[in-house]
Amino acid sequence: MVDAQENLESLLSQEYQVTEPQRGDLLRGTVLSIDAKGVIVDLGLKRDGVVPDADLEILPPEEANIQVGNEVAVMVVDPVDRDGNLIVSIAQARESEDWLKAHRLLESDAIIEGEPSEYNRGGLIVPFGRLRGFIPASHLSDLPRGLDESSRANHLQKLVGRKIPYKVIEVDPQRRRLVLSERKAVRQWRQERKSEMIRQLKEGEVRKGVVTSLREFGAFVDIGGADGLIHISELSWSRVDNPGQILTIGQEVETQVIRLEYQSNRIGLSLKRLQPNPWQKATGRFEEGQVVEGKVSHLTAAGVYVQMEDGPEGLLRPPDGPGSLVPGMIVQVRVLSFDPERERLDFELAEDGQEPSQSE
Repeated sequence: MVDAQENLESLLSQEYQVTEPQRGDLLRGTVLSIDAKGVIVDLGLKRDGVVPDADLEILPPEEANIQVGNEVAVMVVDPVDRDGNLIVSIAQARESEDWLKAHRLLESDAIIEGEPSEYNRGGLIVPFGRLRGFIPASHLSDLPRGLDESSRANHLQKLVGRKIPYKVIEVDPQRRRLVLSERKAVRQWRQERKSEMIRQLKEGEVRKGVVTSLREFGAFVDIGGADGLIHISELSWSRVDNPGQILTIGQEVETQVIRLEYQSNRIGLSLKRLQPNPWQKATGRFEEGQVVEGKVSHLTAAGVYVQMEDGPEGLLRPPDGPGSLVPGMIVQVRVLSFDPERERLDFELAEDGQEPSQSE
């Protein structure tokens, strides 16, 4: 790809002094005369180049005003036609400059904007100078999945004439392929926006945002052009098995920034840290040997979790397994250990008939 770009640059920048021009050569010359049949260009060769009038007609209006004495770039179309003329094209030479520009954008990873001029069932057509770039439907960021053909066409049609960002992702002049991606442009923009925002954020700061997606490991929240992750463990002080229990997509939430990872460009958020901490509230409430009452919240491979009223959850590990214990059951348990700093509360089943005790 780099070689192709260098070749194009070389072709466009050099003054070719060749005696036998070949089809596809890029040459520079000076306009000698203009008439109804076309333009005659002095190329410094034994023969002058002839630009047919039809070639000028395909130039954009703002580029078609060519005057005698102008220096122009041309591409050889036919080294010798039936009349012995050297036929050259200004339009194709300028198109080559557009291919060069596309190469440079590909190499620089730049984001630019354009307005699609039309659509087909595969995606959008975007003018790029004298070329036509193509954005496949799979490279559009907001095309819903599962649309039937009619709904898909309606969605694509609404994008025609609307300014959208895109990146160049493939440049192939020989196959005349210029492929663009709006999805990659949006993703890069969000990453750049996120990097900028990370530098402005501070841990402990409170930010409002909107839930953009739910995953089994947590929820992503847009806090102003950048997504942060609320890990499932940061959704609530109570155990959460599915983020959908707490949040819905599109919901507005208030979160606290708890982690900023500059290298990996990640923002960690929390919901629960804006709520009262039951572990801090429970300091001094439990002591070893104390018998208390709680409700079985759920069963796991680690044991049975028991929820204290207006307090934290503790872990009960019955030696013979959960037995008849089921979620929702009220049980008496004895405190084995309580460590609010590490958020640990361990229980064992209390002996039958033993009443719960009250802490001082």
